[in-house]
Amino acid sequence: MNRGLLQRFENLMQLRGACWQLRALSSREVFGAQWKPVQLSPHPVGSLLLHPQLWPKHRIINAALPQCRHLATKEETKRKRKKIPLTRGEVEIRQKMTVEELAQAMGKDIDHIYEALLYTDINLDSVEPDSILHEDHIKMIVQKSGMKYKSAKLKEEKERRNADAVKRPPADPAVLTPRPPVVTILGHVDHGKTTLLDSLRKTQVASMEAGGITQHIGAFIVHMPSGEKITFLDTPGHAAFSAMRARGTNVTDIVILVVAAEDGVMEQTIESIQHAKNAGVPVILAINKCDKPEANPERVKKELLAHDVVCEEFGGDVQAVNISALKGENLMVLAEATVALAEMLELKADATGLVEGTIIESRKDKGKGPLTTAIIQRGTLRKGCVLVAGKTWAKVRFLFDENGKAVDAASPGIPVEIMGWKESPSAGDEILEVESEQRAQEVVAWRTYVEQQEKMKKDLEVIEAKQKEHRLEYEKKQQKLAHLTWRQRKAALYKANKHLMFSRPKERAEMDENTLSLIVKGDVDGSVEAILNILDSYDCEDECKLDIVYFGMGDISENDINLAEAFNGVIFGFSVKANESIKKLADRKGIKIKLHNVIYKLIEDLKDELNSRLPPAVVETTIGEASVLDTFSVTVGKNKISVAGCRVHKGLLDRKMKFKLIRNRDVIWKGCLSSLKHHKDDVQVIKTGMDCGLSLDKNLEFSIGDEIICYEEKEVQQTTSWDPGF
Repeated sequence: MNRGLLQRFENLMQLRGACWQLRALSSREVFGAQWKPVQLSPHPVGSLLLHPQLWPKHRIINAALPQCRHLATKEETKRKRKKIPLTRGEVEIRQKMTVEELAQAMGKDIDHIYEALLYTDINLDSVEPDSILHEDHIKMIVQKSGMKYKSAKLKEEKERRNADAVKRPPADPAVLTPRPPVVTILGHVDHGKTTLLDSLRKTQVASMEAGGITQHIGAFIVHMPSGEKITFLDTPGHAAFSAMRARGTNVTDIVILVVAAEDGVMEQTIESIQHAKNAGVPVILAINKCDKPEANPERVKKELLAHDVVCEEFGGDVQAVNISALKGENLMVLAEATVALAEMLELKADATGLVEGTIIESRKDKGKGPLTTAIIQRGTLRKGCVLVAGKTWAKVRFLFDENGKAVDAASPGIPVEIMGWKESPSAGDEILEVESEQRAQEVVAWRTYVEQQEKMKKDLEVIEAKQKEHRLEYEKKQQKLAHLTWRQRKAALYKANKHLMFSRPKERAEMDENTLSLIVKGDVDGSVEAILNILDSYDCEDECKLDIVYFGMGDISENDINLAEAFNGVIFGFSVKANESIKKLADRKGIKIKLHNVIYKLIEDLKDELNSRLPPAVVETTIGEASVLDTFSVTVGKNKISVAGCRVHKGLLDRKMKFKLIRNRDVIWKGCLSSLKHHKDDVQVIKTGMDCGLSLDKNLEFSIGDEIICYEEKEVQQTTSWDPGF
């Protein structure tokens, strides 16, 4: 064992000696010495011996120095500290760089750019890392940083080829075939539109609607006894769903205007007439609820004359049918009138080639994903078709009819539900079939690009307007500092703006307490759209700010809860659900979830939530009034106190309450009484008709004729003045 250790030790010493020899050989050229290597000894000392020949003493010393730690002198340190002249870097700049891009080009952090912007006319409150800077400001920042700038060579961006999908040219009349008419039922809320459609279809559509009010468009096919098909669109009559009614008329051939015989023409009736006129669609008048004793169909016809709806009996071209949707009276007469008008219109379509259509409604299903209800206007839709709508596309996986049954194809004039969308398109979007998935992606990319360009253009206009405004403010500030030297001016500007460095928008964590943050979820795209349209009418920002954090379709999810927690918001759901686990999570985090099936109840709940965010108002209630009949002063210690002799002529004076002194209709004092006496006795209450003497907690001079008002302050919950219009 000892021999093995010794052998290892010898090997290590030989290796060490070889290393020293290599070092010495590398120094041979430096010192010019002639070396003679010797056989290494197994002993530690012998292994370190190298035999230089003809070495002067100073060379031996110098050769030893690199192998020892060098202790530098002060003079050597000074020589090393000589400053190397720095070459000023050149920054390649271009027009419309963002703050982040400029920082990267300069090799600096973003805070450096913000600090340089303190000396400009830019308002730092509106500056973000992705904010675009003007070229003048970019040059100034580079110069302030001790650098030079050079303009980047402008790369001429090739104009992108328009890759959008477009409709086909009009079809040859020879290939056109008859199609079912698309009939939209319009009218005021609760005038019986859904009941009418229910009676035609012999189903209970109305009983399924929340509160009997249609909340989104329903598209159905009605088969007539004579064999004809009619596609009906049942649109909401509620005031909130104006956009849905407009969409319904844009894809329709005939409008059936439902008016209740006992109510007559109402607000949404007039709006429906306007939608029909804008779309250039013929109208059939259905006067409903004629079975009621207070029904007056003639009054309805006369009221419609004021809105250019002239019935045939008055010499016009509008057919009028008196019906009772509930009892099913005259429904076949209405249907026959619709078929007759459709025959006059000679409705035909091309059932061949690429599909064209319009999305009526869009929603999200938990198991099926994004679904859309659409009316096919050209071509025949089948499984496997690749469609584009708005900024999304679909490869059709399944087609469903209005009863949820799978169908193989949908021809023109037929409503169908489409499954297979990548994302939910918006209601009202145009559907176009394309040749392949790659082509669909090209179309979506082009539309996204066009939208980004338009948004960028608008953003630049806003930025330039703000910069112009801040430039004017900056020039005014410069004029005020004109008498200072440039160093004093620079220091003054820096001190005035330094606090802005610590309050950039991205770093602001505090939320305004007087803000209601909303997360809005709906069952279909049209419902969310209707709610957002109502919220757009909110005009009481001075009372409580309304901030819509997120909106979308589908049931309440964990992501919605997390958003509400982050923004201290409230979740409003319309015709959606929240499962038990989501409700428990919301309770644990203190998040409110408000679910509704009727839109006006949702808005009422929203107004209550807004009211709860408003600070209470202080209301003054007058308890008593007294008049000053005489004035005198009383000496208490070294002070003279003014005393008023008063008579109560209304209510009572209670010393515990608050008082105010009114002179010439102006309030000159508010506070408490320091004393209240009746016949030299201190009292708490003075009633009507009694005389008293009183002094104030502030020594003021009274005048004969002054009014003393005793009042009580109460906090009352304020209510928002926002009127959503229904």
